[in-house]
Amino acid sequence: MLVWINQHHAEWADTLMWYISKSTTWIPLYALMIGLLWHRFGWRRMLVWLVAIVVAIGLADFVSSGLIKPLVCRLRPTHEPQLEGMLHLVRGYTGGMYGFVSSHAANTVACAYLFSRVYRDRCMTLIMSLYVAVNCYSRMYLGVHYPGDILGGLVVGLVIAESIYLITKRIDKIKIFNS
Repeated sequence: MLVWINQHHAEWADTLMWYISKSTTWIPLYALMIGLLWHRFGWRRMLVWLVAIVVAIGLADFVSSGLIKPLVCRLRPTHEPQLEGMLHLVRGYTGGMYGFVSSHAANTVACAYLFSRVYRDRCMTLIMSLYVAVNCYSRMYLGVHYPGDILGGLVVGLVIAESIYLITKRIDKIKIFNS
């Protein structure tokens, strides 16, 4: 499946997927999220939820990159000798040595899920779902993750985001954050 996704490429798509994979590309979306949280909740509760989202992303990144990847040690497709010459590499990018689980998948889904869980708006949930989907697809398009790496990252990010949501929901009920 990865080889099929990776081999359906075009020069314009190479550039698009390259930039989709970069976190700085999404700064306008992050600014929109902050603005929407502020508008709906005010600055104190916005800060509570913003900190929760940052913690969820940081924890998802630590668990995926700092714990699971070095423990599992599964080579990325771009480092797999059996796939040598079969993958289309965009700008020579091969990523780090190990790919399971995808940090991009874990981080983006932690951010999107927690924001969507808090904000509760169908349109924004759809936008956040597309944000996750195109990020995950870009990682396979670039050849640096197997579909299983993506699925594993999604599970890690979802579990962490839901856990942080439940903890923060209790903190958010404290009176000082609601004034």
